[in-house]
Amino acid sequence: RLVSDWSSDVCSSDLSSMNSATSSLQVDVVGAGINATDTIIHLPHFPALDSKVELISADVKPGGQVASAMVACRGWGLSARYVGKIGDDEAGSFQMAEMQRVGVEAHWIVAQGCASQTSFILVDERSGERTVLWKRDPTIAHHPEDLNREWIRGAKVLLVDGHDTETAAQAAIWAREDGILVVGDLDNRDPGVEALLQYTDFAITSKNFPERLTGETNLLKSLPRIFRDFKFRLIGATLGRLGMLMWDGTQFLLCPGFRVRAVDTTGAGDIFHGAFIYGLLHDWDMKEILEFSCAAAALNCTASGARGRIAPLQEIENLRQTGGRSEIAYTAEALHEAALAAEAPGAKQ
Repeated sequence: RLVSDWSSDVCSSDLSSMNSATSSLQVDVVGAGINATDTIIHLPHFPALDSKVELISADVKPGGQVASAMVACRGWGLSARYVGKIGDDEAGSFQMAEMQRVGVEAHWIVAQGCASQTSFILVDERSGERTVLWKRDPTIAHHPEDLNREWIRGAKVLLVDGHDTETAAQAAIWAREDGILVVGDLDNRDPGVEALLQYTDFAITSKNFPERLTGETNLLKSLPRIFRDFKFRLIGATLGRLGMLMWDGTQFLLCPGFRVRAVDTTGAGDIFHGAFIYGLLHDWDMKEILEFSCAAAALNCTASGARGRIAPLQEIENLRQTGGRSEIAYTAEALHEAALAAEAPGAKQ
């Protein structure tokens, strides 16, 4: 079935009427990837094996990497489009309603008779750190034939994640052909991720992804190696509370994190990606983009849920200018020596 309007465009996964949907014209950013309905469970401490713990609270909230990043972009005044897949259940309806509420142009592929992606997220009240338990029915995997090229056209930036890599790669290929910048949000080494990386301009990964891809545990070695293999404009890895490390082919740029009282770290990376795109679209220099992105991610951790606190722009700027910073993950000397090693002739082979 297909229901079309500016903010909600839904088609069934039998593909019978897939390609009749069209998008609005120009848009700042389009995201194609994961959405999830999260049950956030706050605990006084993480449970030990074979124990019982009384929970503090349990709340159902919208989440998902790309979906949350698009909501952040819209909240900061960008025009945003989202392409995602859901089941024909209450969680799917919840996702659709949330996108409509915040004004994101959404295009939904609905898999009949199956559940939408859900997560149960255990949050340690003492630290705000979380553990994610998730379930995704294989039926709601996003397939290339689900996509409509018109949903990608007209954007300035495309954000994709690494979950359904073949579909993300198809979207990235179309984006590259149309001169659209591609930002990748990457965590696991899912099958086919290398094909996606070939069409990614800005690869922003979890701190563990480079090791999963290369086997190299040292980010100062793995980031340049991946950069050489896939010829990005930039590659970086988020470091949790320690901020972000970026490699641009000639130098490392380290942005320490901002100190906040963390309530829930869920969604910090998602908001980082949205903020990174915001900075790209405003043509900021990379130092400013990374500081803004780290500040936005930190503020999101001060409330519960993946979209717990998408802070106003002025508040993000205030934290960027005056906030306390984390300890330094790498010294300036270590970064300089690693850059020299990465640029050495033998390293480029």
